[in-house]
Amino acid sequence: MTSRAAQGTAAEELARRYLETRGLTLVTRNFRCRVGELDLIMRDGEQLVFVEVRSRRHSRFGTPAESVTRTKQQRLLRAAALYLQRQRLDLPCRFDVVAILHPESEPQMEWIRDAFQLT
Repeated sequence: MTSRAAQGTAAEELARRYLETRGLTLVTRNFRCRVGELDLIMRDGEQLVFVEVRSRRHSRFGTPAESVTRTKQQRLLRAAALYLQRQRLDLPCRFDVVAILHPESEPQMEWIRDAFQLT
């Protein structure tokens, strides 16, 4: 596993634990398909939550949340639609972002609920 991949895995684990302490439960992680990858898929009550985890060591080139571009959002929306279709699910859904700054030291977590929607 590359250093970058290891950092991504660590950030996803940090985000998972953070969200679980706030009442969400893990359904699956790292769902991969031809259109992209969904980092975490969680349940929040009856709602299915697709979580994009972004981390950065510093904000010199923008915050982690700012790195979820419109193009990235479109890929996540397509991957989520494919997941729902494959699992034959018809549930209310939302897309959250967990942005982590300084993941190696004292991480600053930002949980953006309903960060973007199908438009």
